[in-house]
Amino acid sequence: MKAHLTELLFLAVKQITDCNDSSIIVFERPKIINHGDFSTNICLVLSKKLKKSPRALAAMILEKIPTSDLISNIEIAGAGFLNFFLSSKANNKIINDILNSKDSYGKNKTGNNKKIQIEFVSANPTGPLHVGHGRGAAIGDCLARLFETSGWVVTREFYYNDAGEQINNLMHSVKASCQKIPTDDPRFPTDGYHGEYINEIAKAFLSMKTIDCQGVKIKASGKIEDTKSIQEFSIAYLRKEQDLDLIAFKTKFDVYSLESSFYKDGKVEKVVDSLIKEGHTYEKDGALWLKTTNFGDDKDRVMKKTDGTYTYFIPDVTYHLDKWERGFKKVINEQGADHHSTISRVRAGLQGLNKNIPKDWPEYVLHQMITVIKGNKEVKISKRAGSYLTLRELIDEVGCDATRYFLAARRPDSQLVFDIDLAKSQNNDNPVYYIQYAHARISKVLEQWGGDISTLKLDESFIFDSNVELKLIKSISIYPEIVLQATNELAPHQIANFLKECAADLHSYYNNSKFLVEDEKIKMARLSLINSTKYVLKNGLQLLGIEAPPQM
Repeated sequence: MKAHLTELLFLAVKQITDCNDSSIIVFERPKIINHGDFSTNICLVLSKKLKKSPRALAAMILEKIPTSDLISNIEIAGAGFLNFFLSSKANNKIINDILNSKDSYGKNKTGNNKKIQIEFVSANPTGPLHVGHGRGAAIGDCLARLFETSGWVVTREFYYNDAGEQINNLMHSVKASCQKIPTDDPRFPTDGYHGEYINEIAKAFLSMKTIDCQGVKIKASGKIEDTKSIQEFSIAYLRKEQDLDLIAFKTKFDVYSLESSFYKDGKVEKVVDSLIKEGHTYEKDGALWLKTTNFGDDKDRVMKKTDGTYTYFIPDVTYHLDKWERGFKKVINEQGADHHSTISRVRAGLQGLNKNIPKDWPEYVLHQMITVIKGNKEVKISKRAGSYLTLRELIDEVGCDATRYFLAARRPDSQLVFDIDLAKSQNNDNPVYYIQYAHARISKVLEQWGGDISTLKLDESFIFDSNVELKLIKSISIYPEIVLQATNELAPHQIANFLKECAADLHSYYNNSKFLVEDEKIKMARLSLINSTKYVLKNGLQLLGIEAPPQM
């Protein structure tokens, strides 16, 4: 509809100006229904150039806009805005388009089957997933669903930092537990992990259990001095647990990459050698440094420490070079806000490789911290993890649907308060319940009708005239625009907000109307409208990975 209105308006604009770019025409959706279905400020934009007042210009343009049976009226408003009101035919066309498209309504082809890789969660295999990982999983998975809906070929990827000091700390922690050393004992590793899960891993190791992780079987040797087996088994044990948590969260991945693989394949060494060869390194105080200031960083960074080990961002550069060489020209990393400092370092390392990688590649979406409250008190401690609340505990407490919605419903860069009591409530204060109840209400009416839903189609001559009907039609009509906008702005929370508003419009219509009336024409029209709304709610919930139940 925007494209149609833009075409009509541009035909008028070209008659009074030499402008050849239709992109200057921008349509907005007025929030107040009396202000029309679409509004544009084009007259204010052109007034200075044409040396005419916006309202005078609006009158000139209004005379030259071609007629359309999809427009019932155009009004000049305020300082010179043009407000467009859609005709009954246009409204009916929207409803029938949805009924014809069904589950495909809202999809677009802007991605043109181009490849995109989205990396998210990427938790270290040193403990259970916490609620911060859950927020990353919710946002990352919703982004993947949005890009798929917008015609992209999406690869979901999980990167395991299964090398480095934190893995050594995990191994020493499990070994100490195998030796029955309490966590408060001075002999327990200073930087060790203290959660109950460490004791669980130790018990499984001593029992010589076998873990099947991503098709690879890892059997514990059961020997306390076999640190290599302890390390391999501990990583596999926690990876398996994280996989099960993500399955419970309805989150899948296409590719799992291991940091350790880049060391084994010699790729980390090759990256370092390339940076040295390109002249972007120097030695100082026994360490090897990267000249990241050449690429916009505030100071140079150590690549190789005095003990011969690499700092964490070097394998990250190697991993992202691997992404580039796999053909991903568009990459999005969804990570916690604590990763902010790594962005400039990774990009600097990639620039130093001289591979024609864009300066702003990859893209990042960083999410802020989460505060979980229950009974108006903050919940911090997990019985298993010890120092943090696990994602699985939150899912078990409030359910997958509520967890996903609440973790995705705010802008990623805003801090989030997760109210467990609200998420568990079965009333309209809970947005998840409110949206799902709207879908269930429609399902119930259609069930009571008992007809063949696939035959529902709106008579083009029918006129919806009540404000609650027009408001609902307007709401469901903007869904494709919201999908595209949320995709382009990397903002899945926009889908959550839209669904809440759409559900409110449905509930208002439901509370003010009867559907199974004697007048067949009115009945079929109203059933067509709510059935089209049902598809919109279902499709939107699917983008968030949430069920659309037929009953509550």
